[in-house]
Amino acid sequence: MCGLAGWVSFQRDLTAHSDIASAMTCTLECRGPDAGGLWTSPRAILGHRRLAIIDLEGGRQPMAAVEDDDTQPVITYTGEIYNFRELREELRALGHEFRTSSDTEVVLRSYLEWGAGFAERLNGIYAFAIWDPRTEELLLIRDRMGVKPLYYYPTADGVLFGSEPKAILAHQDAEAVVGPEGLKEIFSIVKTPGHAVFRGMHEVVPATTVRFTRDGHSVTKYWELKAAPHTDDLETTIAHVRDLLEDIVERQLVADVTVGTLLSGGLDSSAVTALAAKALAKQGVEQPIRAFSVDFTGHDNRFETNMQWADPDTPFAVEVAKRVGAEHIIVELDNEDVLDPEVRATVLRAQDLPVSTGDMEFSLLILCRALKERMTVALSGEAADELFGGYTWFHDKEAVELDSFPWHHPFEKLGGIGALRDVGLWDRLGLTEYVKDRYTQALEEVPRLEGESGFEERMRERTYLNLTRWENFLLDRKDRMSMAASLEVRVPFTDHRLVEYVYNTPWAMKSFDGREKSLLRAAMRGVLPDSVLDRKKNPYPSTQDRAYEIALREKVEGILIEGAPVFQLVSEADIRKLLDRPVGSYAVGGPWSARAVLERLIEFNTWVTEYDVRVEL
Repeated sequence: MCGLAGWVSFQRDLTAHSDIASAMTCTLECRGPDAGGLWTSPRAILGHRRLAIIDLEGGRQPMAAVEDDDTQPVITYTGEIYNFRELREELRALGHEFRTSSDTEVVLRSYLEWGAGFAERLNGIYAFAIWDPRTEELLLIRDRMGVKPLYYYPTADGVLFGSEPKAILAHQDAEAVVGPEGLKEIFSIVKTPGHAVFRGMHEVVPATTVRFTRDGHSVTKYWELKAAPHTDDLETTIAHVRDLLEDIVERQLVADVTVGTLLSGGLDSSAVTALAAKALAKQGVEQPIRAFSVDFTGHDNRFETNMQWADPDTPFAVEVAKRVGAEHIIVELDNEDVLDPEVRATVLRAQDLPVSTGDMEFSLLILCRALKERMTVALSGEAADELFGGYTWFHDKEAVELDSFPWHHPFEKLGGIGALRDVGLWDRLGLTEYVKDRYTQALEEVPRLEGESGFEERMRERTYLNLTRWENFLLDRKDRMSMAASLEVRVPFTDHRLVEYVYNTPWAMKSFDGREKSLLRAAMRGVLPDSVLDRKKNPYPSTQDRAYEIALREKVEGILIEGAPVFQLVSEADIRKLLDRPVGSYAVGGPWSARAVLERLIEFNTWVTEYDVRVEL
């Protein structure tokens, strides 16, 4: 999947500063352990770390349009373009000659042929920077749904950019400063598009092009969700969803390395695994698809049903693997695994921010490391819930009517917001007002269908919020944990063709049988076991072992020392309020529970120390 970094200065001669750009690029080595490269010119330096997946020998970067000619456009690119073969043939017909078989060269030559608007032609997950010496112009471009990250930091005479904040922070002109708004973004569970938490830093908003010239910078949106009438009947809609998914998964299996899947036993990952197995069989591949699951030791015995989790995943994953003929590998974890200091340090370093979902992030890293031992690419079921309406907050009347982000409903019900209030953070940071402002901003963006009103209009709003906020939060987590293990994760449900079609399907059709994800279940009927099709949606697994909670309490006790960074936010007396709750109060609920607040306080303390963050309230 790779990593990129760079530096543009319109006043300094950067040829004498390649060591700084090299240090920026080296922070991303885990994203690209196979090779590294640096392209240097007076006004721009582009860096790249490569995870070799397509054209293992010929796809090295940064890649110039003409080799050994620093007057021609050059690219540093991360991601995968799934229609690169069709684009390459189209470009060949227009007279372009190719010296590699990589998708990187296709992207670069698409820019040469069609200019900055060429991103509209791409189908894939990507983030890239193109420097054009002819015009002294830098383009930063990110995929439509924001699967691949990209950040930038304007300077007095140019800009710094990178796949992750750490690359930018490796430059002496960038400061790790977090002000009140950055703190609000960390603790509010909002995920504002473009917000990067660190002062002065920005995230390239999905589906946009950011252009830098001597005169400053501008932002252009090249794609956006639009409201459109849905004219297909139910049977046609189900068939079209199935056809789209088959095409999407088949395209995303293209690689010159081994591809597997992440299989939880839920509908989304099971659908991806089944369709991948079907596509490989169609191609005549004899080796079964490898499917990986994660579980916790003793989880089946201590499992407790709650508003988020209905039943353990593993039995369903086993059944799916048997049905589709997959080679199934279960990665079983215990408390020691997710409490391992090395694992927790790696997760913090991968995210550049305090953890948001606690043990889920630690277990996800370990799972990705297990996959990396056998493969380089995995397909994931991420993003189906946001699109098809899988979460509890799509089907809970209180959550639907909530005048806020719907995922705040379980956060309130399971004690997360209450815990933030207990330690004084919710009110001290003004999170009620912050969330309200961000929610109002999000609603103003919603594309609306003329004549649509009432419940259908409300559910369009809920879907949009999930697709543009909550989904980006989860995609970012998946990208950081997978790339920390040098594993590329592809996300079929983010294909823009599927997103556009399902977004405009009426809610009555999305829930035609009174259940969550009705369309997806109907599209997969006959492909997956009925037991999987008919089970309730479960989030990614989270440990319910009380021993884990006890270990967290001990960690919190360990940071209650004089001068601890966490005391910039909360007092010892406030933290004691959480610790005074009976053991077991935080056993369930995962990222929405009070337990998650314990996690955040611990990791915030470590983050400020490790990143030398200056907190300004």
